[in-house]
Amino acid sequence: MRKLKGIYPALLTPFESSGKFNKKVLRELVKWNLDKGVDGFYVCGSTAEAFMLSCDERKEILETVASEVEGRVAVIAHIGHISTDAAIDLAKHAASCDVDAISSVSPFYYNFTFDQIKKYYFDIIDAVDKPMVVYNFPAFSKVTMTEENLSAFFDDERFIALKHTSSDFFLLERMATKYPNKSFLNGYDEMCLSGLAAGATGAVGSTFNFMAEKFIRIYRFFNEGRIAEAQAEQHSANTIISALCRVGVMSGEKAILRMMGFDFGEALRPFSELTEEQMGFLKESCKEILK
Repeated sequence: MRKLKGIYPALLTPFESSGKFNKKVLRELVKWNLDKGVDGFYVCGSTAEAFMLSCDERKEILETVASEVEGRVAVIAHIGHISTDAAIDLAKHAASCDVDAISSVSPFYYNFTFDQIKKYYFDIIDAVDKPMVVYNFPAFSKVTMTEENLSAFFDDERFIALKHTSSDFFLLERMATKYPNKSFLNGYDEMCLSGLAAGATGAVGSTFNFMAEKFIRIYRFFNEGRIAEAQAEQHSANTIISALCRVGVMSGEKAILRMMGFDFGEALRPFSELTEEQMGFLKESCKEILK
Protein backbone atom coordinates (compact mmCIF):
# COMPACT_ATOMS: atom_id res chain seq x y z
CA MET A 1 0.00 0.00 0.00
CA ARG A 2 1.53 3.31 -1.08
CA LYS A 3 1.39 6.06 1.55
CA LEU A 4 -1.30 8.59 0.78
CA LYS A 5 0.42 11.95 0.50
CA GLY A 6 0.40 14.87 -1.89
CA ILE A 7 -2.40 16.36 -3.98
CA TYR A 8 -5.60 14.51 -4.95
CA PRO A 9 -8.34 16.10 -7.05
CA ALA A 10 -11.80 15.16 -5.79
CA LEU A 11 -13.10 14.52 -9.27
CA LEU A 12 -16.13 16.34 -10.58
CA THR A 13 -18.53 14.46 -12.84
CA PRO A 14 -19.12 15.79 -16.37
CA PHE A 15 -22.62 15.28 -17.77
CA GLU A 16 -24.13 15.30 -21.21
CA SER A 17 -27.31 17.32 -21.81
CA SER A 18 -29.30 14.11 -21.27
CA GLY A 19 -27.94 13.82 -17.73
CA LYS A 20 -25.78 10.81 -18.58
CA PHE A 21 -22.21 11.09 -17.34
CA ASN A 22 -19.71 11.99 -20.06
CA LYS A 23 -17.04 9.28 -20.08
CA LYS A 24 -14.91 10.96 -22.76
CA VAL A 25 -14.63 14.26 -20.87
CA LEU A 26 -13.91 12.50 -17.58
CA ARG A 27 -10.99 10.71 -19.24
CA GLU A 28 -9.75 14.06 -20.59
CA LEU A 29 -9.92 15.61 -17.11
CA VAL A 30 -8.03 12.72 -15.54
CA LYS A 31 -5.30 12.78 -18.19
CA TRP A 32 -4.94 16.57 -17.91
CA ASN A 33 -4.39 16.29 -14.17
CA LEU A 34 -2.03 13.35 -14.51
CA ASP A 35 0.09 15.48 -16.81
CA LYS A 36 0.17 18.20 -14.13
CA GLY A 37 1.64 15.72 -11.66
CA VAL A 38 -1.13 15.02 -9.16
CA ASP A 39 -0.54 12.20 -6.72
CA GLY A 40 -3.92 10.53 -7.10
CA PHE A 41 -7.67 10.95 -7.39
CA TYR A 42 -10.58 10.81 -4.96
CA VAL A 43 -13.47 9.33 -6.95
CA CYS A 44 -17.23 9.62 -6.40
CA GLY A 45 -17.11 11.83 -3.35
CA SER A 46 -19.27 14.84 -2.54
CA THR A 47 -17.78 16.81 -5.44
CA ALA A 48 -18.84 14.09 -7.87
CA GLU A 49 -22.50 14.56 -6.86
CA ALA A 50 -22.29 10.96 -5.64
CA PHE A 51 -25.48 11.03 -3.62
CA MET A 52 -27.42 12.13 -6.71
CA LEU A 53 -26.12 9.19 -8.75
CA SER A 54 -27.22 5.58 -8.89
CA CYS A 55 -24.83 2.90 -7.67
CA ASP A 56 -24.44 1.69 -11.26
CA GLU A 57 -23.39 5.19 -12.34
CA ARG A 58 -20.88 5.39 -9.51
CA LYS A 59 -19.42 2.06 -10.57
CA GLU A 60 -19.10 3.17 -14.19
CA ILE A 61 -17.37 6.39 -13.15
CA LEU A 62 -14.86 4.49 -11.03
CA GLU A 63 -14.18 2.00 -13.83
CA THR A 64 -13.51 4.90 -16.21
CA VAL A 65 -11.06 6.59 -13.85
CA ALA A 66 -9.25 3.38 -12.93
CA SER A 67 -8.78 2.39 -16.58
CA GLU A 68 -7.41 5.86 -17.44
CA VAL A 69 -5.04 5.96 -14.46
CA GLU A 70 -3.73 2.42 -15.02
CA GLY A 71 -1.99 2.31 -11.64
CA ARG A 72 0.19 5.37 -12.27
CA VAL A 73 -1.13 7.19 -9.19
CA ALA A 74 -3.31 6.29 -6.24
CA VAL A 75 -7.07 5.96 -6.65
CA ILE A 76 -9.31 6.31 -3.60
CA ALA A 77 -12.90 5.20 -4.20
CA HIS A 78 -15.57 6.83 -2.07
CA ILE A 79 -18.16 4.10 -1.48
CA GLY A 80 -20.13 5.92 1.19
CA HIS A 81 -23.87 5.36 1.32
CA ILE A 82 -26.58 5.65 3.94
CA SER A 83 -27.16 1.90 3.48
CA THR A 84 -24.48 -0.48 4.74
CA ASP A 85 -25.45 -3.09 2.13
CA ALA A 86 -25.14 -0.58 -0.70
CA ALA A 87 -21.79 0.63 0.63
CA ILE A 88 -20.49 -2.95 0.80
CA ASP A 89 -21.64 -3.55 -2.78
CA LEU A 90 -19.78 -0.43 -3.93
CA ALA A 91 -16.73 -1.44 -1.89
CA LYS A 92 -16.60 -4.90 -3.47
CA HIS A 93 -16.84 -3.31 -6.90
CA ALA A 94 -14.04 -0.87 -5.99
CA ALA A 95 -11.87 -3.79 -4.91
CA SER A 96 -12.47 -5.44 -8.30
CA CYS A 97 -11.14 -2.24 -9.91
CA ASP A 98 -7.96 -2.66 -7.84
CA VAL A 99 -8.18 0.78 -6.21
CA ASP A 100 -5.60 1.69 -3.58
CA ALA A 101 -8.17 2.37 -0.89
CA ILE A 102 -11.86 2.80 -0.24
CA SER A 103 -13.36 5.70 1.68
CA SER A 104 -16.68 6.56 3.25
CA VAL A 105 -18.39 9.46 4.89
CA SER A 106 -20.31 8.54 8.03
CA PRO A 107 -23.89 7.38 7.46
CA PHE A 108 -26.08 10.41 7.97
CA TYR A 109 -29.64 11.80 8.14
CA TYR A 110 -31.01 9.40 10.77
CA ASN A 111 -28.82 10.61 13.65
CA PHE A 112 -27.13 7.24 14.02
CA THR A 113 -25.30 6.58 17.30
CA PHE A 114 -21.53 6.28 17.22
CA ASP A 115 -21.82 2.54 17.90
CA GLN A 116 -23.98 2.25 14.79
CA ILE A 117 -21.54 4.35 12.77
CA LYS A 118 -18.62 2.27 14.02
CA LYS A 119 -20.40 -0.94 13.03
CA TYR A 120 -21.09 0.53 9.58
CA TYR A 121 -17.36 1.06 8.99
CA PHE A 122 -16.31 -2.30 10.39
CA ASP A 123 -18.99 -4.18 8.44
CA ILE A 124 -17.56 -2.64 5.25
CA ILE A 125 -13.90 -3.26 6.07
CA ASP A 126 -14.68 -6.84 7.11
CA ALA A 127 -16.32 -7.47 3.73
CA VAL A 128 -13.43 -6.39 1.47
CA ASP A 129 -9.66 -6.69 1.37
CA LYS A 130 -8.97 -2.99 0.90
CA PRO A 131 -7.86 -0.36 3.42
CA MET A 132 -10.24 2.38 4.50
CA VAL A 133 -9.94 6.17 4.50
CA VAL A 134 -12.40 7.61 7.03
CA TYR A 135 -14.11 10.70 5.59
CA ASN A 136 -14.77 13.25 8.33
CA PHE A 137 -17.16 15.93 7.02
CA PRO A 138 -19.22 17.23 9.96
CA ALA A 139 -20.65 20.24 8.10
CA PHE A 140 -22.56 17.97 5.70
CA SER A 141 -22.84 14.64 7.53
CA LYS A 142 -23.75 16.33 10.85
CA VAL A 143 -21.56 13.67 12.49
CA THR A 144 -18.86 15.16 14.71
CA MET A 145 -15.92 12.81 15.18
CA THR A 146 -13.77 13.08 18.30
CA GLU A 147 -10.24 11.87 18.97
CA GLU A 148 -11.73 8.96 20.90
CA ASN A 149 -14.10 8.09 18.03
CA LEU A 150 -11.36 8.17 15.41
CA SER A 151 -9.00 6.17 17.59
CA ALA A 152 -11.55 3.35 17.57
CA PHE A 153 -10.79 3.08 13.85
CA PHE A 154 -7.10 3.93 13.68
CA ASP A 155 -6.09 1.38 16.28
CA ASP A 156 -6.97 -1.10 13.51
CA GLU A 157 -4.28 -1.28 10.80
CA ARG A 158 -6.90 -1.53 8.05
CA PHE A 159 -7.86 2.11 8.63
CA ILE A 160 -4.97 3.90 6.98
CA ALA A 161 -6.03 7.52 6.56
CA LEU A 162 -8.38 10.34 7.45
CA LYS A 163 -9.91 12.70 4.91
CA HIS A 164 -10.45 15.68 7.17
CA THR A 165 -12.95 18.14 5.69
CA SER A 166 -13.16 20.23 8.82
CA SER A 167 -11.59 23.36 10.27
CA ASP A 168 -10.89 21.53 13.54
CA PHE A 169 -7.11 21.59 13.12
CA PHE A 170 -6.62 20.74 16.78
CA LEU A 171 -8.24 17.36 16.14
CA LEU A 172 -6.12 16.91 13.00
CA GLU A 173 -2.92 17.73 14.90
CA ARG A 174 -3.80 15.38 17.76
CA MET A 175 -4.54 12.49 15.40
CA ALA A 176 -1.45 13.09 13.25
CA THR A 177 0.69 13.16 16.40
CA LYS A 178 -0.90 10.04 17.86
CA TYR A 179 -0.75 8.05 14.60
CA PRO A 180 2.42 9.12 12.73
CA ASN A 181 2.25 6.10 10.43
CA LYS A 182 -1.23 6.98 9.14
CA SER A 183 -2.06 9.44 6.36
CA PHE A 184 -4.05 12.63 6.92
CA LEU A 185 -5.58 14.41 3.94
CA ASN A 186 -6.86 17.97 4.37
CA GLY A 187 -10.29 18.47 2.86
CA TYR A 188 -11.03 22.22 2.70
CA ASP A 189 -9.19 23.70 -0.29
CA GLU A 190 -9.15 27.20 1.20
CA MET A 191 -7.37 25.83 4.27
CA CYS A 192 -4.86 23.55 2.55
CA LEU A 193 -1.81 25.25 4.01
CA SER A 194 -3.40 25.31 7.47
CA GLY A 195 -3.99 21.58 7.24
CA LEU A 196 -0.39 20.90 6.25
CA ALA A 197 0.80 22.99 9.19
CA ALA A 198 -1.41 20.87 11.50
CA GLY A 199 0.15 17.63 10.26
CA ALA A 200 -1.68 16.68 7.07
CA THR A 201 0.32 14.51 4.66
CA GLY A 202 -1.60 15.85 1.67
CA ALA A 203 -4.92 17.22 0.52
CA VAL A 204 -8.06 16.30 -1.39
CA GLY A 205 -9.92 19.13 -3.08
CA SER A 206 -12.55 20.00 -5.65
CA THR A 207 -10.77 23.07 -7.04
CA PHE A 208 -7.79 20.81 -7.71
CA ASN A 209 -9.77 19.70 -10.78
CA PHE A 210 -8.81 22.92 -12.56
CA MET A 211 -5.93 24.46 -10.58
CA ALA A 212 -4.01 21.50 -9.17
CA GLU A 213 -0.74 23.22 -10.02
CA LYS A 214 -1.37 25.84 -7.31
CA PHE A 215 -1.80 23.18 -4.65
CA ILE A 216 1.11 21.12 -5.91
CA ARG A 217 3.22 24.25 -5.35
CA ILE A 218 1.68 24.87 -1.89
CA TYR A 219 2.56 21.30 -0.93
CA ARG A 220 6.10 21.55 -2.31
CA PHE A 221 6.79 25.01 -0.85
CA PHE A 222 5.53 23.93 2.57
CA ASN A 223 7.74 20.83 2.61
CA GLU A 224 10.73 22.89 1.50
CA GLY A 225 10.13 25.43 4.27
CA ARG A 226 9.25 28.19 1.77
CA ILE A 227 6.29 29.36 3.82
CA ALA A 228 5.87 32.87 2.37
CA GLU A 229 5.66 31.39 -1.13
CA ALA A 230 3.16 28.78 0.05
CA GLN A 231 1.07 31.54 1.62
CA ALA A 232 1.12 33.54 -1.61
CA GLU A 233 -0.19 30.53 -3.56
CA GLN A 234 -2.92 29.93 -0.96
CA HIS A 235 -3.97 33.59 -1.14
CA SER A 236 -4.16 33.35 -4.95
CA ALA A 237 -6.24 30.16 -4.82
CA ASN A 238 -8.52 31.68 -2.19
CA THR A 239 -9.40 34.61 -4.44
CA ILE A 240 -10.94 32.09 -6.85
CA ILE A 241 -12.50 30.02 -4.07
CA SER A 242 -14.10 33.16 -2.62
CA ALA A 243 -15.71 33.86 -6.01
CA LEU A 244 -16.98 30.27 -6.18
CA CYS A 245 -18.55 30.59 -2.74
CA ARG A 246 -20.38 33.68 -3.98
CA VAL A 247 -21.89 32.07 -7.11
CA GLY A 248 -22.26 28.47 -5.90
CA VAL A 249 -19.36 26.04 -5.72
CA MET A 250 -20.71 23.06 -7.66
CA SER A 251 -22.14 25.01 -10.58
CA GLY A 252 -19.22 27.44 -10.52
CA GLU A 253 -16.53 24.79 -10.72
CA LYS A 254 -18.17 23.23 -13.73
CA ALA A 255 -18.48 26.67 -15.33
CA ILE A 256 -14.73 27.22 -14.90
CA LEU A 257 -13.97 23.90 -16.58
CA ARG A 258 -16.23 24.86 -19.48
CA MET A 259 -14.34 28.16 -19.76
CA MET A 260 -11.18 26.06 -19.99
CA GLY A 261 -12.54 24.10 -22.94
CA PHE A 262 -13.97 20.99 -21.29
CA ASP A 263 -17.46 20.00 -22.46
CA PHE A 264 -18.47 19.56 -18.84
CA GLY A 265 -22.19 20.25 -18.85
CA GLU A 266 -24.12 21.44 -15.81
CA ALA A 267 -24.54 20.12 -12.30
CA LEU A 268 -27.55 17.88 -11.74
CA ARG A 269 -30.85 19.36 -10.58
CA PRO A 270 -31.75 20.82 -8.15
CA PHE A 271 -28.44 22.65 -8.64
CA SER A 272 -29.09 25.65 -10.87
CA GLU A 273 -27.21 27.17 -13.80
CA LEU A 274 -25.28 30.40 -13.27
CA THR A 275 -26.75 33.64 -14.55
CA GLU A 276 -24.90 35.75 -17.13
CA GLU A 277 -23.95 38.15 -14.35
CA GLN A 278 -22.54 35.34 -12.24
CA MET A 279 -20.64 33.93 -15.21
CA GLY A 280 -19.10 37.34 -15.91
CA PHE A 281 -18.09 37.79 -12.29
CA LEU A 282 -16.58 34.31 -12.15
CA LYS A 283 -14.68 34.78 -15.40
CA GLU A 284 -13.18 38.05 -14.15
CA SER A 285 -12.26 36.47 -10.80
CA CYS A 286 -10.56 33.53 -12.50
CA LYS A 287 -8.68 35.39 -15.22
CA GLU A 288 -5.33 34.31 -13.73
CA ILE A 289 -6.02 30.63 -14.48
CA LEU A 290 -7.93 31.28 -17.74
CA LYS A 291 -4.94 32.81 -19.54
